[in-house]
Amino acid sequence: QVQVVEYGGGLVQPGGSLRLSCAVSGSIFRFSHMGWYRQAPGKERELVATVTKGGSTNYADSVKGRFTISRDNAKSTAFLQMDNLKPEDTAVYYCRSYGFGEYWGQGTQVTVSS
Repeated sequence: QVQVVEYGGGLVQPGGSLRLSCAVSGSIFRFSHMGWYRQAPGKERELVATVTKGGSTNYADSVKGRFTISRDNAKSTAFLQMDNLKPEDTAVYYCRSYGFGEYWGQGTQVTVSS
């Protein structure tokens, strides 16, 4: 059974940084594309960034230049480095594994506040 687990959320001041991790159990990781999504209170879930199994990346306009998505196939883990965080980045962040089945994590809270 595949499990997707996010780590690394928390409270950070505006302008600060956080690094989220997403661990995928099983042997599907290197065959899968990975994505980070977020959902703020009262809003729909939105795409933040994706990385294909080949390493190509894509970002939402709102995070370009501030967030970096990456993956480590040897560790079956995807990452989201978030720099220069803003209050509007506050949300629950979800990890998605897709392309070889589809699996979501339970989410991790990121709060940007002074």
